[in-house]
Amino acid sequence: MSATFTTREIMIAAAAREIRDGEVVFVGMRLPLVAFAVAKELHAPTTIGIFENGVIRDRRPLSPIVTMGDPPNIAAAIACSGLIDVMALLQRGRIDLGFIGGAEIDRYGNLNTNWTPELRLPGSGGAADIASFARRTVIIMTHEPRRFRDRVQYLTSAGHGTGKGWRQSVGLSGGGPSKVVTSLGIFSFDNSGEMILASLHPGTTKEGVQAATGWPLRSAPTVTETQPPTVDELTLIRQFDTLG
Repeated sequence: MSATFTTREIMIAAAAREIRDGEVVFVGMRLPLVAFAVAKELHAPTTIGIFENGVIRDRRPLSPIVTMGDPPNIAAAIACSGLIDVMALLQRGRIDLGFIGGAEIDRYGNLNTNWTPELRLPGSGGAADIASFARRTVIIMTHEPRRFRDRVQYLTSAGHGTGKGWRQSVGLSGGGPSKVVTSLGIFSFDNSGEMILASLHPGTTKEGVQAATGWPLRSAPTVTETQPPTVDELTLIRQFDTLG
């Protein structure tokens, strides 16, 4: 076990562990790019990576990448198609796991990447499609009071809506968010569709997490400590995230 790691590194390691061998994963941008490479190398060798620009890979990138369109992610790909082709895989129910993020999140895992009174944000990209159709999603976010709100100011990507049964009532075929990986801990969802604290990153307290959360936070019956990155995970993370 490594004695030192960054918040970013424990988030990447936690995200990588959510990828199961044999799954088809809609990878997304930023931290998931590294998480996919780590999972492929360590515990999910038969996982297939789907990228929004149309790239489909059955192996990790050949060298570090910053965006999904970098040449090492294109070289040796199974296919380089287009956005419509990979979005069609979502609509057919072929995606097991999708990674997404947002500017704001609420207690039911709904995301805002469109608008606040102060800012015009980038918008959905493919996130609304991933949130709607993937069998499950994992959300990755920095944990701050301005981001973790009782109610998002604009609904871009649907989580569990207003709670249990909402997704079915509006006709969304995907399973919705199963985990939220933040800079403070990891969250799961209970039967009501509400986010609950499952583990705390080392050095983090429940009180600190609550102070950064805009609603009365509920916890799992047992809140554990997030497993720090292993030596193998850290080695790979630093190999594929050379800029930190």
